[in-house]
Amino acid sequence: MIKFCVKLVQRWLPEPFVFAVLLTLVAAVVAIPVCHQTPVEVLGHWGSGMWGLLAFSMQMALVLVSGSALASAPLVKRGIAALASVPKTPVAAIAVVTAVSAVACWLNWGFGLIVGVIFAKEIARRLQGVDYRLLIASAYSGFVVWHAGLSGSIPLTMATPGDALAKATNGVLNSPVPVSQTILNPHNLVMVAVVMVAITLVNSLMHPRRDVVTVDPSLLADDAQVPTRPSSPTPAERMEYSRLLTWIVALLGIAYLVYHFAIERGSLDLNAVIMIFLFAGLLLHGTPLAYVRAFGKAATGAAGIILQFPFYAGIMGIITGVGASGLCLGTVISDACIAVSTPVTYPLLTFLCAAVLNMFVPSGGGHWAIQAPIMFAAGANLGVDPGLTGTAIAWGDAWTNLIQPFWALPALAIARLSAKDIMGYCLVDLLVTGVIICTGLIVWAL
Repeated sequence: MIKFCVKLVQRWLPEPFVFAVLLTLVAAVVAIPVCHQTPVEVLGHWGSGMWGLLAFSMQMALVLVSGSALASAPLVKRGIAALASVPKTPVAAIAVVTAVSAVACWLNWGFGLIVGVIFAKEIARRLQGVDYRLLIASAYSGFVVWHAGLSGSIPLTMATPGDALAKATNGVLNSPVPVSQTILNPHNLVMVAVVMVAITLVNSLMHPRRDVVTVDPSLLADDAQVPTRPSSPTPAERMEYSRLLTWIVALLGIAYLVYHFAIERGSLDLNAVIMIFLFAGLLLHGTPLAYVRAFGKAATGAAGIILQFPFYAGIMGIITGVGASGLCLGTVISDACIAVSTPVTYPLLTFLCAAVLNMFVPSGGGHWAIQAPIMFAAGANLGVDPGLTGTAIAWGDAWTNLIQPFWALPALAIARLSAKDIMGYCLVDLLVTGVIICTGLIVWAL
């Protein structure tokens, strides 16, 4: 089955940008007859929606670039190298990378998405005989648990007090749903643990005994150079090589982070992760010029994000756009799941509905906007706990990320691979984790 999945993906999965274009065409063609929208209406939804992810696109680009620049700092490189020397066999390397990535993604998805692949790449530099494609796939596979973790956007939104919650759910949720009923619910924690163990075992078993795809040394080349201070620096060069200036700026960032967490009681959201990466990287590189050069080198990997995210925002516009008929494609898909649901099957069908939508709208915020007004009302009518409904949507949003190249772009940029190199292995993980999640949701609903 492993060889079949790998060959299937390598033969049929196009470059991620082409995949985004194909999804755009599918969404548009389906929306016209299903939602009774005119081509002009769909075109308007697509064009106006293309700019809906600009802020998020910048956040993702900064996560990639600042995380990569931080990892290239000498002290961090030595620490990663020490950890990467722990596994002594290829199978052990696959298991360690999968476990580290999964735990890191559960703690914080932005952190885990970058750390896992950087760790995997360092192992590939040190350990002979490990399959590089599988190693990077293992690093990415841990991302499947992110929305059931501490940075899951839907559970955290549900736990946030305010009028926005009632408005988003059409008045169904008038009070916050604590994370003890979603992220920290025993059912969810068991599902997370079983998924982590399963992907660790499955990824380890997928490592070939022969015909190992080793890595091209050029993909692992580390040509970072520390700038050499001139013997007779000009005033401008003194500032460029000034460690004092670095410390002043870094301490300002650290002071704000302390204020954010201690005074404002802020969460470790995506912006906080980026700030940690930014100022830690600046501090550890030592001088402004060294950091600028490391940042510039890392920025080349953000091209895929910059190009593709507007197209996915356009797809989101098609999915959420309401025409003169009063229908949008996201509502139609959600209503189809509701129509055949019972109190026991409702969480499962909600999960599958979210999984389908995630192929077109790979964004937790997008899922919330589409499904919250519909799914919580239907769940309440069926007597389904809102914590279960929200968790089912969250798992569906995360599950098909295993075969949706959108979220893999930062990892692929760091690894210097294409989506078809890793998605065959991720397809196997998709099938295995799908059984676990579906079973867990049914047991939770009983």
